[in-house]
Amino acid sequence: MLTDKIAVVTGASRGIGREIAVTLASKGAVVIVNYNGSAARAEEVVKEIEEAGGKAEAVQCNVSEFAKSAELMDYVVKKYGRVDILVNNAGITRDHLLMKMSEEDFDAVIDTNLKGAFNCIKNISRQMLKQKSGRIINISSVSGVMGNAGQVNYSASKAGVIGMTKAVAREMATRGITCNAVAPGFIVTEMTDVLSDTIKENITNQIPMRRFGQTKDVANLVAFLASEEAGYITGQVVGVDGGMAM
Repeated sequence: MLTDKIAVVTGASRGIGREIAVTLASKGAVVIVNYNGSAARAEEVVKEIEEAGGKAEAVQCNVSEFAKSAELMDYVVKKYGRVDILVNNAGITRDHLLMKMSEEDFDAVIDTNLKGAFNCIKNISRQMLKQKSGRIINISSVSGVMGNAGQVNYSASKAGVIGMTKAVAREMATRGITCNAVAPGFIVTEMTDVLSDTIKENITNQIPMRRFGQTKDVANLVAFLASEEAGYITGQVVGVDGGMAM
């Protein structure tokens, strides 16, 4: 259980982030539902959590901006006194083949997916070191492990998250802080719903389990890594991909 643990989940208004927020709350955590664009959707997540008896609050922040990330963490620490769990889930895609990918497409994805995770870790690290405890869980991707055509920017950002996870884990291990990465494969979300049936079929044929995963598959692992039971696990990259990257 995560009773009264304070959790910040970035990009939590939809998809995997939403499921993570709801799952952590169901186990007793007080969840900060971070969002960038849609306040209405974030409030829907908060409402869902509260109606189930949990505690949550929606807070807007563009994690790609260092100063804004600092404000987010300062706000949470001042209000709740600590941050026990940080889930860096916020991410965007700007898919194009390399020859058609603009510098802006590359920078935008790196700024949110990789630098955003750095910004949040950096701005809560002092508090976690002071607490001598903390769980940092970074959402990477099968694309960061294997690479994926049309996703040079996304694959680079998610591979970067893996390297950062391992470095942070080494730096903070002696202070009771763990840092792990979760690498989802193809999960049923709005992001994958837009794919054509042909593309979905081609992808499914590359997955040993012959199906896409569910958001709950990812959220359940994140909840475990956030728990006391996972206290001796750090610096790991755990795939939730139906065997795709094995």
